[in-house]
Amino acid sequence: MKKEQQLSVERETHKANTVHPIWQLRGDLKHRLFELQYHSQHQLQMEHEFNPTSIVKQVEFVKEQQKALIERLNFEQLKLEEEISECEVKILIPSSEEIFHLAHGIPQTLQKLECPYPDLKASVLEKFNDLTQEYKSKLQEIDERLISLDRNFEWTEEDKWIYQIITDQYPTDLQNRRTLYLDMLLRHLPHKSRFDLVAHETSWDQYRFAKEHRKALIQSWFRDRKNLLMKGIMTITEACTAYETEIILANDRRKQHDICADLKEKVLQWRTHQEEAARLEAALAAIRREKEEENERLYKEKEMLHRAEEKEEILKYYAKIQQKREEQEKKNLQRLEELKKIMAEQAVKDRERIIFRQMLLEKRLMEKKEKILQETHEEEERQRRLEILRQQVAVVAEFDPVRMMGDTKASKARMAIGNEEEFVLQKPLYKLNTYNENQIISDCRVRVEMALREAGLHTAPYAKEILPKISPPTVPRRDMESTIFKM
Repeated sequence: MKKEQQLSVERETHKANTVHPIWQLRGDLKHRLFELQYHSQHQLQMEHEFNPTSIVKQVEFVKEQQKALIERLNFEQLKLEEEISECEVKILIPSSEEIFHLAHGIPQTLQKLECPYPDLKASVLEKFNDLTQEYKSKLQEIDERLISLDRNFEWTEEDKWIYQIITDQYPTDLQNRRTLYLDMLLRHLPHKSRFDLVAHETSWDQYRFAKEHRKALIQSWFRDRKNLLMKGIMTITEACTAYETEIILANDRRKQHDICADLKEKVLQWRTHQEEAARLEAALAAIRREKEEENERLYKEKEMLHRAEEKEEILKYYAKIQQKREEQEKKNLQRLEELKKIMAEQAVKDRERIIFRQMLLEKRLMEKKEKILQETHEEEERQRRLEILRQQVAVVAEFDPVRMMGDTKASKARMAIGNEEEFVLQKPLYKLNTYNENQIISDCRVRVEMALREAGLHTAPYAKEILPKISPPTVPRRDMESTIFKM
């Protein structure tokens, strides 16, 4: 929690020293440019004189400050990278002192422990020596393998560092991870071929696996040594505890022997008292058993009498139920006879109804057949009369194609063929009281409109504006006055 607070404080300090001055300068420049633009557009005098030299100095000062800050950050980055690499070496490869401490000697804690059984302590120490020999042989094999792999590397430290940084940028669960980081390596290491990259990848994977294996082996050595130490301490402690327990048990056995002798006398005395009490309890139990047997005999006699009474009541109840069943059976038989009689009468009525309905159906069918015959006869009579009418109106004209293709009298009359021209005097049917042509032309509005139309200006805004302003030759009546231009 304290580390997070410290990082937060450092982050805010970094923002205040780097980001805030730039944003403040940017806002100041925007404000001054907007103010200059506004006063130049409105031709006003600014309250403060615009000095571009001071602004350029401020910008240069911020640039120098940022440049110095970036150089300091780069220096800190290099320093941190060196520290991280040193930490990685320390984490991945334990120190020689730790390995020497693991490989030589038995823990002083275990050696200083006192054990009442020397053979047990010697076996525990022997297990420590066996564990040390086993892990030393495994560690020696891995170290030889690391040395041989390190000799096979022909790349420079910078190329190795670039390879490691680029491969670490891509997470292991990324799809097509190998293709992506190989393409990126080809860009950053153009002097290396794809074959060299693949070979270095294989060697690097083997080297990294060997280092991880060595780290895991040392951790396992620490863990097994610690577990064996704990087990040895616990074993020796348990042995000491067992030895002390045996001594305590021997003393307890002697005390228990003395206590058992005293208890034996008390038990014999208690057994005598118990036998006497048992005899008395047996006598009391015999008396109590005789009383219980007598009570049980009396209870059984009462129970037998009670059962005889209940049996008699049950027989009476069954007789009563049987009598009710016989009466109900008689009633059911009587009702069955009545129902059979009613059903026989209903069957007779149903047969009569069926015969009657059959007669009605036959009568209805006969009437339907007669109706169909009558309709057929009427249809034949109608067809006969129609045939007579057709014969009466039949065409009896002879075949004359010239007459058929020639003009009819009506068409000749319509075309005035063969008729003399007749003079028909046309005159109005009635007198119209309206304006004549001269009166219409005398209206100045009509003349203006005709002049505008001849000039092609009758649809212009000028025509729309001037035509409503021309007054008619005579004032219209009030009821005939137009109000369309007043709206």
